[in-house]
Amino acid sequence: MIKKLLPAVRGYEKQTVGASLMIIVEGVLEILIPYLMTKLIKQGIEVPDPNLSVILTYGGLMILMAIFALLAGALCARLAAVAGTGFACNLRNMLFRKVQDFSFANVDKFSSASIVTRLTTDVTNIQNLFTILIRMTVRNFIIMITAFFFAVAVNARLAIVFAVAIPLLAAILFFIMIKAHPMFEKMLTKLDLMNARVQENLIAIRVVKAFVKGDDENVSFEDSAVALRKAQMAAERIVIWNNPLSQLIFYGAIIAVCFFGGKLIVAGEMGIGDLTGFLAYIGQILSSVMMLSMVFISFIITRASQKRISELLDEEIDINDDDADPDLAVENGAVEFRNVDFSYSKNPDNLTLTNVNFSVRPGETIGIIGGTGSAKTTLVQLIPRLYEVLGGSVLVGGHDVREYKLHALRDKVAMVLQTNLLFSGTIEENLRWGNENATEEQIEKACRAACAHDFIMSFPDGYKTDLGQGGVNVSGGQKQRLCIARALLKDPKVVILDDSTSACDTATDAAIRKALRTELSGTTTFIIAQRIASVMDADRVMVLDDGKLVAFDTPARLLETNEIYREVYMSQMKGGEEA
Repeated sequence: MIKKLLPAVRGYEKQTVGASLMIIVEGVLEILIPYLMTKLIKQGIEVPDPNLSVILTYGGLMILMAIFALLAGALCARLAAVAGTGFACNLRNMLFRKVQDFSFANVDKFSSASIVTRLTTDVTNIQNLFTILIRMTVRNFIIMITAFFFAVAVNARLAIVFAVAIPLLAAILFFIMIKAHPMFEKMLTKLDLMNARVQENLIAIRVVKAFVKGDDENVSFEDSAVALRKAQMAAERIVIWNNPLSQLIFYGAIIAVCFFGGKLIVAGEMGIGDLTGFLAYIGQILSSVMMLSMVFISFIITRASQKRISELLDEEIDINDDDADPDLAVENGAVEFRNVDFSYSKNPDNLTLTNVNFSVRPGETIGIIGGTGSAKTTLVQLIPRLYEVLGGSVLVGGHDVREYKLHALRDKVAMVLQTNLLFSGTIEENLRWGNENATEEQIEKACRAACAHDFIMSFPDGYKTDLGQGGVNVSGGQKQRLCIARALLKDPKVVILDDSTSACDTATDAAIRKALRTELSGTTTFIIAQRIASVMDADRVMVLDDGKLVAFDTPARLLETNEIYREVYMSQMKGGEEA
């Protein structure tokens, strides 16, 4: 785990090392102060003739060391804060880049709420542990070891107290670790569920209000929040025993030292100065052990977070282009499927697409129809290699998609998904996702082709209109048209419209298709549609049924030869006539 997280320290090595060095300086100075105090008592007070000069000298040195220890501790805190925040920033960037490299299959494995929690709460937990490690672990470990040797030097027999106290503390920590870790894992799972509830509710807030389900959602959220609270309490109920039990051992050791040390003083085998110094050392040792136990408890708490972060970092990317030709470019929009099998579960006995074969020439417009669950969307998602085929091959521009660099392939395949997603910012900023260097003329041309220009200009700020988060300021049909315009700006070789005019009226749908035929005359276009009218003027139409390509021909011939197409045609056209 440490090896995986080390790259997150990059850029903050000086602060990390500096904080550790400063805390070592502070620890050494704190160790020397009891040593000087012992000297002060033995040479300045316990002597028959108290020596004021010795008292002032050692006292002054102790004050000076205390001041330097304070400065070293403050500098350490500053450096540790910088190193900790930088470490967290780098770790979040590492995780985010990893998620950006995920294929759709990888994304399907993790819920979005879980990924958000890992990038926020889990990283914060690791950051706190990292800061504690460089501030407390080094300092207290050095103090514990050094003070122990000083204590043995003062009185070896009295140091036997440590042989009893430290194993007891270790046993307590081990017990807490065994019991608490699974509790914290369960707590983070409950946190994921609560975040998922919040995310789902915010996304679907209009549906919640439309169905007057606010009270029900309040109850559901309260249930998830209560479940999280109970999981937190169950975990903390174990951890909180660390401090009182450690305190019990700590004060028990001091009492034992005072009792046996007093006997040694009465017997004349130990001086008051030695006992005073020994008590200071035992205080430092046991305080250090307690601090280390707190570090250990923090490690237990964050162990579940470490595991969850490792799951993201270790996730094997389902799709990579390491073996692709960096110089290969998509020359045209020819698309071919050769004996393609696909399964979301990668199980050959549970295929979503089965033995799909077809060939599309550059510039053709292809309609795709089929019932719900017939794998229409799945088929087109294989073209830009959003998913990896289980068997067979997908060719674009005459080459297997696995031969292209992902950026080169996807840059030439524009896809308008079923869910129309816009981002915070202006309309122009969203459109430039298609081409960040597009001119105003190119943007307007694409918007006219998508029948979006007129409604954009109806806004007071035109293309500078702020869409709000997720495009809340525009309707569903307007979102679809903006997404189509954004795709057209890519100047693609292949355009995929996945039911992307479903929210538009029939006249607008027809106008968009007419504009696309003009603007994309040399571009291969795939149109998934539920309305038969949307594919009637396509060059050819695919008919999918239960993951199989059952027909692929011109609309006219399909009307004569294919029962599925004919049934859809008759039901829709007949319904239109009766209306």
